[in-house]
Amino acid sequence: MATNTNMSSSTMHSQQATQAESHQQAQSLPLRSESMASTTDTAAGGVPDEDGLILDPKGGVPELRSALQDARDSTGAARNILLSLGWLDRLLSLFIIIAMILGVIIGEFAPNAAKDLNKGNFRGVSASLVVGLIVMMWPILTKVQYERLPQMFTTKRLWYQLAMSLVLNWVIGPFLMLALSWATLPDLDDYRVGVIMVGLARCIAMVMIWNKIARGDSNTCAIIVIVNSALQILLYAPMAVFFINVISKDEQFGLGYSDVAIAVAIYLGIPLAAGVLTRFLVLGLFGRDFFHRKFLPYFGPLSLIALLYTIIIIFAEQAQHILDNLGPVFRTFVPLVLYFALMWTGSFVLIWWFSVRYGKTEWGYQMAVVQAFTAGSNNFELAIAVCVAVFGVGSDQALAATIGPLVEVPVLLVLSWVAMFVGRRLRWDRSLEQRQQAKSGQLDQADLEK
Repeated sequence: MATNTNMSSSTMHSQQATQAESHQQAQSLPLRSESMASTTDTAAGGVPDEDGLILDPKGGVPELRSALQDARDSTGAARNILLSLGWLDRLLSLFIIIAMILGVIIGEFAPNAAKDLNKGNFRGVSASLVVGLIVMMWPILTKVQYERLPQMFTTKRLWYQLAMSLVLNWVIGPFLMLALSWATLPDLDDYRVGVIMVGLARCIAMVMIWNKIARGDSNTCAIIVIVNSALQILLYAPMAVFFINVISKDEQFGLGYSDVAIAVAIYLGIPLAAGVLTRFLVLGLFGRDFFHRKFLPYFGPLSLIALLYTIIIIFAEQAQHILDNLGPVFRTFVPLVLYFALMWTGSFVLIWWFSVRYGKTEWGYQMAVVQAFTAGSNNFELAIAVCVAVFGVGSDQALAATIGPLVEVPVLLVLSWVAMFVGRRLRWDRSLEQRQQAKSGQLDQADLEK
């Protein structure tokens, strides 16, 4: 009897342990957004979302479905980061450097080819560059889950992120760039104006590439991009006049509100409409499984191809100007590098602090990535287009704006790796003791703030 009792007890404990382990595994595989999760999308055979991410239940760096086991088995942090990237993402920095060099070579040693690339003109921007800028955004905006926008806007988390983004993007960011440009370029008025124009053009398009590499929440990032882009129609022109004419006292600046509104409509409106149409057309005709498993893997890389094409066009267009003005060009690097580093780091640390203080539910690593990259990156496409249209393609303002992607692309690519490296080493939620005390009502708000 004692033996049977012991065996029954052992069996019961074994079953309980198995159930507990299964429950723990189920909790460790949440979907990519707590506010937008689908209970049918599981790690074992479910339809993956656009990013294929499995969230960390503690609010930390999420894992890729295809690389989860390899990342767990890896002992090196650098190997973990490398395994998390697709082959295009792993070689992106190399491709960008090659595109920059190739653009300068074409512009300097093959002027006829450069002229062919610059044929056509659409509101002050070459037709080839317009195509690259639009196509670069098309696949990215196709991935946004527009059908879930009403549900997403009912969550407190999204409203918190939008409020934080508005402060970072439209208050802190422009004034930080203004201060850095005056501190580093006090005697280069034209270059300073170009840098300020870059600072006023908030994130769009490329920020979603960095956000994807660093595993931020793509839907929140896309919504912030859409909101910021819409606000540019209203705010870019008056803020440019205020920052340039009033604060900087450059009386020759003549930027029209309609020019900015039309530029934003071209470089956001066209790919946004194409993205919405493509998404709903493919989903309606072929279904969600085909869209995720068959369509996006082949359609998504088009944005990276268009990005490299755009970089080649930009640097071919400005090659001679860059080589003839190396001194001012290198000085223009200083405020841009400082801006990207300071704005990104400050935003990342701020959201980490909010996450530790208030918990991962509304914040967490993914939101830190979203806020850091949307605040730390700029719409250099719009800045270049406006500077070219207002000051001319050979102007110092346009050249300074062109330096934007030269600095932003490698710096933010490195920071996307830094985000995962640092994110794995930080705690992204309140401590277990704090959560238990808060749940039982033993920890008041004053204690949480300590």
